[in-house]
Amino acid sequence: MSDNLIQISVFLGVTVLIAFLTYMHCRGKGHSSTNQTKEYFLAGGGLAWYFVAGSITLTNLSTDQLVGMNGNQMALLALWEFSAVVGLIVLAKVFLPVYYRYKCTTTTELLERRYNDKNIRAVISVLFFAGSALIFCPAVIYSGSLFMINMFDLNVNIMYVALAFAAIGAMYAIFGGLRAVAVSDTYSGVLLLVMALVVVFVALEAINYDFSGIPPERLTLIGDNESPIPWHTLLTGMIFIQMFYWGTNQVITQRAMAAPSLKEAQKGVFAAAAIRLLIVPTIIVVPGIIAFKLYGDIGDAAYGTIVGNLLDPSLSGIFAAAMAAAVLTTYNSNLNSATALYVCDIHQAYINDKPNVPKLSGFVTAILTIVSLALVPVYASADSIINLIQQLYGLLSMPILSVFAVGLLFKNVHANAAITSVVFGILLYASLSFEFSPIHAPFGLHYIHLMFITLFSCVSVALIVNKVVFGQNPVLSWANTAEMTEA
Repeated sequence: MSDNLIQISVFLGVTVLIAFLTYMHCRGKGHSSTNQTKEYFLAGGGLAWYFVAGSITLTNLSTDQLVGMNGNQMALLALWEFSAVVGLIVLAKVFLPVYYRYKCTTTTELLERRYNDKNIRAVISVLFFAGSALIFCPAVIYSGSLFMINMFDLNVNIMYVALAFAAIGAMYAIFGGLRAVAVSDTYSGVLLLVMALVVVFVALEAINYDFSGIPPERLTLIGDNESPIPWHTLLTGMIFIQMFYWGTNQVITQRAMAAPSLKEAQKGVFAAAAIRLLIVPTIIVVPGIIAFKLYGDIGDAAYGTIVGNLLDPSLSGIFAAAMAAAVLTTYNSNLNSATALYVCDIHQAYINDKPNVPKLSGFVTAILTIVSLALVPVYASADSIINLIQQLYGLLSMPILSVFAVGLLFKNVHANAAITSVVFGILLYASLSFEFSPIHAPFGLHYIHLMFITLFSCVSVALIVNKVVFGQNPVLSWANTAEMTEA
């Protein structure tokens, strides 16, 4: 039997096994639920902490992370993961108590309660929806397809592989809802973490644990001004990026809000933080650095090349199955969350308050799938997929975070003042960060610094417009228990 045939056979066998285990766990659960929305988008509030941890981990850890971060081929990218631990702690201790007290289905529901206005909920939902449709969905199926082509040394058009991922991921999201997504995430996540660590050790063996000959700038955790993450960005925008991603992003928080209690949700988030601290930094940088020593600067092809060249056929088949599962679950997680935002925040609020949730969700998922496939060629032309994702999402992240910050910290702020600040923030960040702008990167500031400036400016604009235009004086008041009970 040829090596390729062994790889493909093992790959298909493990993939089918994960699907079977997911089916057996989810069989018969939720079908009689009287609350279709809660069942479909929050798994009926029945996710145990280990499923919360597994789903959060694998929703974030996919080929866009493993391929993209290893594609930079430097240790510096581990700083994203170390700082993510802070974001997860903020989610557990700051945001989750508020979400659970308000009994939110979506993160944006919190905004409607705090601003007493459904329109701001809809605006932010549209932005989150756009982020999933235009950024994360196409990025993850592109990076997954690239990995499979590099690992199996396939001579096929990347669109064919992307189409397969998109179709299967959409079926998971349509027919299983969040429960199936979270369970498959967890089974796949355990397999992926184990296999990713195997890749690290095999790669280390390939160079006899000798990092000599690798330029120092690729091994340091202190980035200079020319690096992807200059050290001083850790003091400005980096932490706020993590607070936004882990604390307000529907794709992540949806998993934590699907637990039966706040305590169970927090256990899951802390477990995810431990995984992110102890395991993830190693697996997203070490193979890429070793690939630089073995093959030179090969960019986003580094990870797939390492796996394809160093693992024996049976192990590479198992790993391919784990990576395929990671692609599928990250993709269908984004589909499920984006669909939840549309159904709960837009369709039920403005079109039909009692839709057929599974049918409507299937239609929205199909549209999202077509859009994400159409954008794959855009990501294929990027120099670094992870840097492109971070820069693009900057258009949305800080303006959205500013709305949450103002809403949670202040009372008596008009919703339209916050919406104005969001529009201002998107335009400001675009003007500062994109090269075609005449005010691109003023004073040579890094895009992470620009995110901090954008956040501060958005909060300031919201408070100023609230006072000058609407004649309301904001009152500093954290969203405490008494206020929420009253609300």
